[in-house]
Amino acid sequence: MPLITSAGVGSGLDLESIISASVEAENAPKMLSFIKREERLQVELSSIGAVKSALSQLKDIMEKLSDPENFNNRVANITQPASGDIISVSPSSDITPGDFDVEVMQLAQGSRAMSAAGAFADSTAVVSASGGTLSFAAGANSFDLTVDAGATLSDLRDAINNSADNFGVTANIINTGTESKLVLTSNETGSGNDLVITNDNAELDAVSTVANAGGAGGMSIAAGDEAKDAIIEVDGIEIVNDSNVFIDAVQGMTITAKQVSEAGETAQLNIAVDRKSVTELIDKFVESYNNLVGTIAYHTSYDDQRTVGLRGDGTMRTLSDQLISTLSSTLTDAGPFTSIFDIGLTVDNKGYLEKSSLVRSLDEAMDSNYDDIGKAFAGTDGVATKLDELLGVFVDSGGILKDREEDINNQLDDLEDDVANHEYRMQELEVRLRKQYSGLDVLLAQMQSTQQYLSAQLASLPGFKTSKSSS
Repeated sequence: MPLITSAGVGSGLDLESIISASVEAENAPKMLSFIKREERLQVELSSIGAVKSALSQLKDIMEKLSDPENFNNRVANITQPASGDIISVSPSSDITPGDFDVEVMQLAQGSRAMSAAGAFADSTAVVSASGGTLSFAAGANSFDLTVDAGATLSDLRDAINNSADNFGVTANIINTGTESKLVLTSNETGSGNDLVITNDNAELDAVSTVANAGGAGGMSIAAGDEAKDAIIEVDGIEIVNDSNVFIDAVQGMTITAKQVSEAGETAQLNIAVDRKSVTELIDKFVESYNNLVGTIAYHTSYDDQRTVGLRGDGTMRTLSDQLISTLSSTLTDAGPFTSIFDIGLTVDNKGYLEKSSLVRSLDEAMDSNYDDIGKAFAGTDGVATKLDELLGVFVDSGGILKDREEDINNQLDDLEDDVANHEYRMQELEVRLRKQYSGLDVLLAQMQSTQQYLSAQLASLPGFKTSKSSS
């Protein structure tokens, strides 16, 4: 007999509701437990992520504070003369702080060569009928250029400027109204580095500084257009350089000459330790540390109004204890500072860091023992060095929180499988109930049919009367 797919059709009973209620009674408690478990894992994962993010942010600051070079930076304070900026300065960490007066006597320049008067009527004048090779040299640099037969002055200009081998020669044409002049400028600065142009065809003598047969060519370098050195004076001491960039003229400092001083004016230069950048790093350390403390407190607190992902979590308790322990560790080789609290920092009763001046302010500590502050943070036993190592245990690849995240994600994957398996079991349960109730439905339908048949047969027997209600 075929299976009745709509339960209750045969018997008239509401078997669909019975099947749905039976499945729901089996399904609802289990699904509720799955939902609660997923919610708990997601909140825990989110909390771990928030703490890990705060740890990573603090670790970034600790990496900087654990680098001694960040305490050795120098800053250049320049007071330029009234005429304008004559120098710029880049100090290294090797320079000793001090004050200097700098005067720019002469800027370095490259040479400039110009064609002779009357050499070319205009830019279309042919440079060479048969062509040849021009060789350009300045200092240690050189390149060769092939000049095509019939090349014009404009063609030569473009060929020079577009040459892939060109080391820094710029060609221009100046039209005076009566003639055109070829002007070649070299970027090779320094005395003795004048541009020299030779050729292999006398037809090119007009665009060379040296004639093919020897002697002067048609291009010449006028007085004042020669390549020159740069000259500056630092505290009255003359320094000569072949470029405007003076490296280690004062040991550990690069001075760039920008324009010649007027009437003996000088730039006043002060080199000092970069206390501002260190103070900013320490401020970021305090801010990031407090952010971490607050994040841990929020995700571990007892709050009945929200789901707390790490309430009573042992890893968070261990982390908090180790942070305080590391922060309070004894310093060695840091001068008068025996702990980080000796440089103007303190911890309040909730574990938050704050800058304090009860014993000594940070500015006072910098004034008296700047180098020792660097050792307090970046020394072998420095607080930043130790905190950086501690934080790495939690957030680096293979760290405690990384493993914790991986474990929670694995549990979520397993939970997804559990839900899928449960849904399959519920489908099987419904199929089984439908089979059972469909059989009952068929049986009841048959019994109803038999009852109707018997009633009809009995009603047809002689003397059989159906009962009637009294009038």
